[in-house]
Amino acid sequence: QVQLVESGGGLVQAGGSLTLSCAASGRTFSSYVMGWFRQAPGKEREFVAGINWSGGSIYYTDSVKGRFNISRDNAKNTVYLQMKSLKSEDTAVYYCAADLSRPRGIVGRSQREYGYWGQGTQVTVSS
Repeated sequence: QVQLVESGGGLVQAGGSLTLSCAASGRTFSSYVMGWFRQAPGKEREFVAGINWSGGSIYYTDSVKGRFNISRDNAKNTVYLQMKSLKSEDTAVYYCAADLSRPRGIVGRSQREYGYWGQGTQVTVSS
């Protein structure tokens, strides 16, 4: 059974940093695309960052470029999202997602491309 478990969320002041982790289990994830999405209150879930199997292809939504960094440790089946210079508009529930449709696939930005999701972790940035 595939499971994605996020951790690391919390309350932080504007300008601060947080690192989210996503521990995957149930199968080997090293060959597949992993992504982070977020959903703010009253808004649709949006793509934040995605990383391919090797880490050689990474994409970010424009609003987090230069502030967020996605990485993965395939030996640990874990994906990370380092978040710096946090803003109040980064407040949301952050979800880890996996695209297990094909090995060594291309990073997608649509949530429809990701078939497996974690339960989410709340990030609140106070101004």
